[in-house]
Amino acid sequence: MKAIKVSEFGGPDVMKLVDLPDPTPGENEELINITSIGVNYADTHQIENSYRVPQTLPLYPGLEVVGTTLSGRRVLASVGHGAYAQKAIANRNLIIDIPAGVSDEQALAMLVQGTTAWHILKTVGHLQAGECVVIHAAAGGVGCLAIQLAKMWGAKVIAVTSSGTKKDLTFSLGADQWVDANSEDLQGDIRAANDGKRPELILEMVGGKTFDDSLAILAPFGRLVTFGMASRKPPTLVQPATLIGGTKTIAGFWLGNCFNNKEFLNDVIVELFALIVAGKLTPVVGPIFPLTQAAQAHRAIVARETTGKVTLNPAL
Repeated sequence: MKAIKVSEFGGPDVMKLVDLPDPTPGENEELINITSIGVNYADTHQIENSYRVPQTLPLYPGLEVVGTTLSGRRVLASVGHGAYAQKAIANRNLIIDIPAGVSDEQALAMLVQGTTAWHILKTVGHLQAGECVVIHAAAGGVGCLAIQLAKMWGAKVIAVTSSGTKKDLTFSLGADQWVDANSEDLQGDIRAANDGKRPELILEMVGGKTFDDSLAILAPFGRLVTFGMASRKPPTLVQPATLIGGTKTIAGFWLGNCFNNKEFLNDVIVELFALIVAGKLTPVVGPIFPLTQAAQAHRAIVARETTGKVTLNPAL
């Protein structure tokens, strides 16, 4: 089978297409013939070895696939590693059947982005109806879904993106207000978008000054949920007195803590699938790259050129 292999850590060009033997499933595992592969921002950290979990070489990147089992089930699966390939092995506990009416790409948008959006709003963010939520990187895979879920749950949504095209996308998904991510006065623009008030919830995955401004603008009793650092720039260290004085909460979220927890992963994805089938949730399908162009997909994501869910097609 064809697969992507990384023999040295670095940027997108370290990913090489190679021929490998088909994997052999072990106990409680299934072989999946892959039809579509999810690309995540975490993958770009993985190949650099700048991910939260240290990586080892050789590395076979990717963690999510859609495909068919040998028994003919069409499934979404987390594979841990080796998703950038034509075949992969998945633990049966991490395989979820895809209902009719949900495309491969839509299904892939649920495993990482959908569950992340759900948990940062609901489980960690404790969003309440009537609150204002600021969503950074709102045109990305998580952001597009978080806008729709937040509106469904009764929030006012301020979308923060980096371009006018992305602005139009966020409004089409239900955002109430938009703020330019490149603004020199991000705090002032967020307050202006919220009628002069501070927001109760901010979803932040950029890092650096964006994190700093977000914490500064947060309302008393507000929550800032951090779930990434796309800029590769760390924020200013936070002094506890800052949180005490503002009665503010900083919460972190990593999807890895949800794996092997049926309630936090499988059950949430089943609910998200039901929302798609019912027409209440519309995943934004981004560009589809051939497996041979995995490096181009990574470059596009890091450059923030994409919207929605980016995927690879192993048949191309």
